[in-house]
Amino acid sequence: MAFSEGFVEADGFRIRFMAAGDGAPLVHLHGAGGMRMTPAHDLLSQRYRVIVFEMPGFGQSPDNTRTRTMVELSDTMGAAVTALGIEQFNLMGTSFGGKVALWLAARQPQRVQALVLEAPAAIRPAAGSRPPSGTPEEMARRIYAHPERLGPLPAVDPVVQAKTRALVDRLRGPDRDAELEHALRGLATPTLVLFGTLDRVIPPDMGRCYKALMPNCHLVLVYDAGHAISTERPEAFAEVTTDYLERHEAFVISRAETLIHP
Repeated sequence: MAFSEGFVEADGFRIRFMAAGDGAPLVHLHGAGGMRMTPAHDLLSQRYRVIVFEMPGFGQSPDNTRTRTMVELSDTMGAAVTALGIEQFNLMGTSFGGKVALWLAARQPQRVQALVLEAPAAIRPAAGSRPPSGTPEEMARRIYAHPERLGPLPAVDPVVQAKTRALVDRLRGPDRDAELEHALRGLATPTLVLFGTLDRVIPPDMGRCYKALMPNCHLVLVYDAGHAISTERPEAFAEVTTDYLERHEAFVISRAETLIHP
């Protein structure tokens, strides 16, 4: 299904988004590398109205020097959803966007019907958790389990990369955010956490932290995927995400920690 580009005014920003599909709204907040459309978006748009935001300061958007914290960014994105006329929605966050999504759900729990977190970067190990950087090839070796399967990599604009890195470094916060973790203990929103078994950016074991903190959290490990699960295993990602959004706690995967094989 073809995605169409749109813009929405919210919180003093002009925010770009891509949208496709009908059905219940599914809002996606991207990772530190910016908006990347994947085959999983196409698959999910067959069931949902998928809205993929480009958060202020990422991609081709103007430099964002105003937003100081992840809480502020989450409030901005909540305002962007409101500006589209959407009150309640499912929310998906990838890596850096996973922390934004968690703050949005914690601050507006009545609006978020379910959370899907793809390799979230809200809880990180004390060392070695810097966002991927370097040449496209160096970044790909960290982000993907099998970069050789993906074909030619898109060129990286060094100006955009420098602008984005400065924003991410300012906003990402501590590896363990005590304020957020306190909020997560009381967040009853149905939450699915997905990690690739071959994630080289954040160890998959970090998924257990969310399961321990959150009262209604389910952890699934996706076999033979790196940090970008929805790019490397789009069918598996879309299948488990759809099933979880449809059935929450009764989704087909066992409540026990589970591994999705090919």
